[in-house]
Amino acid sequence: MPEIIADDVVVTIDYILRSGGGEVLDQSDAGDPLTYLHGHDNIVPGLEQALTGKKVGDVVQIAVPPEEGYGVRDPEGVRVIDRDSFPPDAELTPGINFVAELEDGEQVQMWVVGVDDDQVHIDMNHPLAGVTLHFEVKVIELRKPLAGELAHGHPHGRTGSEHHHH
Repeated sequence: MPEIIADDVVVTIDYILRSGGGEVLDQSDAGDPLTYLHGHDNIVPGLEQALTGKKVGDVVQIAVPPEEGYGVRDPEGVRVIDRDSFPPDAELTPGINFVAELEDGEQVQMWVVGVDDDQVHIDMNHPLAGVTLHFEVKVIELRKPLAGELAHGHPHGRTGSEHHHH
């Protein structure tokens, strides 16, 4: 088994993500840690760098700047779209995200930030764009990837046997 975290190692971690003010933004559930394939952009770059070389049992505390996290906020990313552009039954409440296709066929994720009577305010920035991410991470387990996991660039669960649907 791999001794330390390096590229192409499947890593299982428990983590807590806090804002600069200490608010918990995200965390792994008890008994349900996060498993990812190191070196394949499965997690934000700043955290991936900080975990390189760590061992099982290590605890890492790191503040990841926006540039190495979810990016810097782009003011251009905020748009107002007519309510009519959405399906009548679309659930449009702040915080909901959806994938939209741009004219050139590129798919982008958007978040609803507000809804007026006939207009929907959306933001193409990730909700954590511009935020410094304060991670506390404990390394739980390391293993070698299976061939299929390497080919796909992400793990298929802790044991490698779980299937997922696209």
